[in-house]
Parts: sequence; C-alpha cells; structure tokens
Amino acid sequence: MISNEGPNGDFYRDDFNDQPHGCSIGTSEEDGIWMNRSDGAGCVMAGMVWFLFIYSAITVTFLAETGGIHGSFSMIYVTLTALALASHAKTQLTDPGTVTSSAQPIEAHRKMDPNAPFTMCSQCQSYKPPFSHHCRICNRCISRMDHHCPWMNNCIGATNLKHFILFLVYTWLTNAMALMLLGYNYFFCVTEDCTFTTLLVQLARIMTILSTGSLLFTSSMIMNVIYGVMTGIGTIDRLKKKAMDTMLLSEEEPIALKDVFGIAGYHTWFIPVDPVFEDFDRVVGFSTPQRLLREEMKDKGYSNSHSGASVATTNSYAV
Repeated sequence: MISNEGPNGDFYRDDFNDQPHGCSIGTSEEDGIWMNRSDGAGCVMAGMVWFLFIYSAITVTFLAETGGIHGSFSMIYVTLTALALASHAKTQLTDPGTVTSSAQPIEAHRKMDPNAPFTMCSQCQSYKPPFSHHCRICNRCISRMDHHCPWMNNCIGATNLKHFILFLVYTWLTNAMALMLLGYNYFFCVTEDCTFTTLLVQLARIMTILSTGSLLFTSSMIMNVIYGVMTGIGTIDRLKKKAMDTMLLSEEEPIALKDVFGIAGYHTWFIPVDPVFEDFDRVVGFSTPQRLLREEMKDKGYSNSHSGASVATTNSYAV
C-alpha cells in the first residue's frame, strides 16, 4: 500500500506489487516467477556455477578436517561461498527490469525534447525507454540492459545489477582466498600435520586451476561493471559506440550508487536482498498507468494535508 515516511512525512512508499501473482515460471508478463527456461546452454552453465562452488567448499572443508588449513579459514570460505551462491540465485531469479507492454515515458524524458518521437520496440510493440535493449533470449526489452549473461542465465539490467556485482565480488574473494590458502600450504608446510593426502592433492590441483581462471575472469568483469557504472554506458551500448566510433560523443551520466544498491542503508549493500529505490520509475526509465494514477492520487491527497511540501516517491520493487 502507500504510506508516508521520513521525519516530516515527505516521502511515501509504494508497496503495490504490479507483477502477476501466478506460479508459472518464465519471462513473459503473465509469468509470476522470473526464470529463463528457453536457453538450454544458459541453464547448464548456471548449474555449473553451483557445482563448482559446492565442489570448492567441500574441498576446503576436507582440507580443514585433515589439518591442511585452519578450521576458521574454512568457515570464512564457506560463508563467502554461501553469499556468492545466494547472489547468483538472486541474479538469476530476479526480473532484470523488463519493460511492460503498458510502459509510459516518465516526465523527465518528456522534458528532454517535447518534439522528439519516442522509440518503440519492433519486437515488443511497446515503448522502449532510453538505454534499454531487446533481449532475443529472454524475448523482452530490458531497462538499462548491460548484457545477457549465460552464467547467470539471465540479463543484467537495472533491477538485478546489485546482485550481479555482489556475485562478482564474493566470487573474486573466494578465488583469492583459495589461492592464498593453497599457496601458503604449498610454500610453508613444514610438518606432516599440514601435508595433504593423495586424494586431497588432486582435489587441490583442480581447485587451483579453477580458481586461477575464475579469478582472472571475475577481475575483468568487475572492471567492466565499474566502468559501466562510472560512465553510465553499458556493455551493449559501449560496443555499439565503438563500432560507430562515437565514444567521444557520449552524453551518458554516471549511475548513482543509490540507483544500484538502493537507499535502505549501507548494511544492505553487502547482502543479496532487493534494493529499495528512491524513485523506481527514474531507475527503470519508464512508468505505467497504474503507477502514474497512484502517484497522482497521492499527490492530490498529500497537497491537501501538506500544502507547499515536496513529495518524492520511494518504490519497493518486488517480484
């Protein structure tokens, strides 16, 4: 529902869930549970992520039980692994910011150029907000789409970018920690208590190869995401601009951190929970008739009881 918030009641929270309430799984507007089922390769690659993380957690646990590493390090590693998997699940199962068929331009875009025609998607036959792209795999337009990630089996867009960043960070930390633990054991093990058994040696070798490759890959992805946030240019837009040699003509603005991690508090930035945006319509770049009507009704009611006060919307996004 709608309720006033803030010290002076100058904010309101719109808790209406405009998403379908059915239990069907898919990526269409009628599906109540977001999950891409059309890409078989993406489903396999997403499952591989879970298998590799579980494999690494079991290997580190075995190393701790045999005395190869200290038990406290194993607990930290398993905790980071759990956070990485939780972030992966949230990235995969969260609507990345799909544009609905009833999408309407927000007022900020109308004021940019009142005479400019609005872009329509030829596939969705609906309004296409700035910086959005149509994903052929998800078969939907995605607001502020960066790319479609097969390892997530989902697009990376405005509403799941936080979870994707957390996954990359926690994956990088687990890989770095695994290499440090194995390297320390290899170079500084001087007693039989820290010597690996024959089976654990093979497990550790495989884990070293996987961690090294994953560390390099996640490092490049983290730098790519940081560049996108700092410049406001997603991966797809950046590739298009490079192909047309128009990078120097870019007018995009950096993405504010509150538009990625939300305004619920800094403690929520490191937890894979849905961000609460200050203005959901501004973040996704479009609105809907239902949201516009609720905002109009709220503004009228608010102006009657608080004349002259400013109103800002706080939207809680739920799937």
